[in-house]
Amino acid sequence: MPTWHATMIAADADAARDGAPLLRCRFTVDTGHGEVVSALLHVSALGVVEPWLDGRRVGDDVLTPGWSSYEWRLRHRSHDVTAALAAGTAADGGGGEHVLGLALGNGWFRGRLGWMGRRACYGDELAGFAQLEITFADGHTQLVLTDETWSSHASATTADDLYDGQSIDARRHDPAWATTAAADDGWSGVHVLEFDTARLTEHVGPPVRRQEVLAPVEVFRSPSGRLLVDFGQNLVGWLRLSARGEAGSTITVRHAEVLEHGELGTRPLRTAEATDRFVLSGGHDTFEPTFTFHGFRYVEVDGWPGDDGAAVPADLAGAVRAVVVHSQLRRTGEFECSDELLNQLHRNVVWGLKGNFLDVPTDCPQRDERLGWTGDLAVFGPTAAYLFDVKDFLRDWMRDLAAEQRARDGMVAFVIPDVLKYMPEPPDFPDPDSTAVWSDVAVWLPWALWNAYGDRELLGEHYPAMTAHVERVLGLLSPTGLWSTGFQFGDWLDPDAPPDRPADAKADKGVVATACLYRSARTVADAARVLGREEDADRFAAAADRVRAAFLQHYVDAQGRVESDCATVYALAVEFGLLAGEQRARAGDRLAELVEQAGYRISTGFAGTPYVTGALSSTGHLDAAYRLLLEKDCPSWLYPVTMGATTIWERWDSMLPDGSINPGQMTSFNHYALGAVADWVHRTIAGIAPLEPGYRRSLVAPQPGGGLTWARGSLDTPLGRLSVRWELSGSGLQAEVSVPQGATAVLRLPGQADRELAAGTHRVTTTMP
Repeated sequence: MPTWHATMIAADADAARDGAPLLRCRFTVDTGHGEVVSALLHVSALGVVEPWLDGRRVGDDVLTPGWSSYEWRLRHRSHDVTAALAAGTAADGGGGEHVLGLALGNGWFRGRLGWMGRRACYGDELAGFAQLEITFADGHTQLVLTDETWSSHASATTADDLYDGQSIDARRHDPAWATTAAADDGWSGVHVLEFDTARLTEHVGPPVRRQEVLAPVEVFRSPSGRLLVDFGQNLVGWLRLSARGEAGSTITVRHAEVLEHGELGTRPLRTAEATDRFVLSGGHDTFEPTFTFHGFRYVEVDGWPGDDGAAVPADLAGAVRAVVVHSQLRRTGEFECSDELLNQLHRNVVWGLKGNFLDVPTDCPQRDERLGWTGDLAVFGPTAAYLFDVKDFLRDWMRDLAAEQRARDGMVAFVIPDVLKYMPEPPDFPDPDSTAVWSDVAVWLPWALWNAYGDRELLGEHYPAMTAHVERVLGLLSPTGLWSTGFQFGDWLDPDAPPDRPADAKADKGVVATACLYRSARTVADAARVLGREEDADRFAAAADRVRAAFLQHYVDAQGRVESDCATVYALAVEFGLLAGEQRARAGDRLAELVEQAGYRISTGFAGTPYVTGALSSTGHLDAAYRLLLEKDCPSWLYPVTMGATTIWERWDSMLPDGSINPGQMTSFNHYALGAVADWVHRTIAGIAPLEPGYRRSLVAPQPGGGLTWARGSLDTPLGRLSVRWELSGSGLQAEVSVPQGATAVLRLPGQADRELAAGTHRVTTTMP
């Protein structure tokens, strides 16, 4: 961590202070100490910041420093600018003037957050922070710092908000603003803000960057004559647009994920405008609104130069591109099979993760929300850790969780960062306290990361948050030892619940919560043993045993029926290990009966859906699990695929069969939580699972079914790539398994004894039972 000398500075003039200000300073490289051998620029902001040096953008990060729990953690990024300054000093004999600039935007700090209309939750003044450390051949270090000597000016961005969009007036753009050629006319001063640099922390997670650029697949007119562009994929990012037109004319771009009866479907956005406005200069202009982001597949373009309202402008398709933006994540896991609908479902899961892993793991990326809801990540963690290397991304987020938790006596909030604490409390919103599934992320996510990466240091870092959560919940139990007190989301979004009452599920909330507590207490005991904390392990194991005993006494009858007798309660009781022996077998049978009675359509919500296929297959009902997975009628995983979905929906019926959007006020077309079934796909169809943390020892156990004739999966484990491919041919099964060096695997094929596999490639042919 650097020793900080810079200060946090804000613009003086109203025009700059209230908009998206530019900050800059001129400096001269010290010529008396030899060549520049290194130059490191540290940057942060209250808001989001783009650093510039001598007219060039520094780095390719966007929306830096992102969203953290600003009260305790403000992240900074560091950039190596040695080449830029060393080249400059060589060109002018070792000296010369340079310009360092910062462009600021509202971001999460001052922009709108939440669905209650609140702005500037963390502060009402944007500010920039920069510390440039230039080291010379003789060891001398020159510092260039944000301080009161800097100047400020309004930028070409006249409005910016993550929810509402960005407005850019090209007539106000000065391309030389961060160069020595820039004029000083109209620039004002800055003032120093009181700021504790102890809040500055390294950004251990990956930066947010542009990832890919998509061209339109179609440009067309809507039934009402609106000009629409389809990019063929529901994505997160913004539009890059080039145009030439009359100075002062405005191109307006609205974004949406779906069409409704041929028109832009904006109702799911609620109050988010998701609208960018570009004012033309009269020359050739290129716009890219990097201080906002949108969730969209379609855009509506109004004011395109030369648009006569009839023919589709011939130049539009070549002038617009969709820029895909998310945190820089390395893809690690793949899956493909003989069923193309299932392949599309898997692609939808991947795109849902990419769109929602934008600095913070959010619930959705498009409406007036985009918050770090903990319940979604609690169930999706194993899937995320298979598909991408998310260790550092989620490590950073867990640090925010721990900071918020310490301030709330062990409570894990509904969202992290917990911006809801700044919101006016509507009469129908619950008092926040620890909540099953949602708060359990403090335990379930670190354990998922431990199994995926085998990083003991990381598990130890997360351990205090794990124990604090369980200890708090143990103090909330009823006299019967059940977690049946306080507010619970329960089996949120049960498909049988009314659209306007998503918490009204079939599953008893106490059953769900108590099952989750047992899983968390048992997991903390296991984590304690990994870390050598035997006293903790014994204490939490005893607590788990007490919770299980209370669950069995009060929620399971003599015939093995679980209270509320619905699919979710059996799935949780089986998968979380609350039942054993004959009770477990009966629960699996009853679950299979309920799934069949529902016509193999989904009857579970957020709590039960991630576990229902696993509970079926682990109790001998593999065929039922496949039928449930591959069902196409609503509600089902494949119904959205048949409706053209390219991401996972929040509701099974976010779009109704007639092409109209669900009438509820809460529906998103990019919500990864229900995609947690991909974990079962990876473990059961591809057959890849860890037997030891970090896949040092793996289980390769594909279970063909559902009419699939082949499947393949691969995972870049910490030791290298583990891959599986199987194919059915007549009554035979052919499998090829590659095990990375330093690892071993157990191959378990249907009807066959386990085989030990060493590192290398293995080909096996066997007869299916």
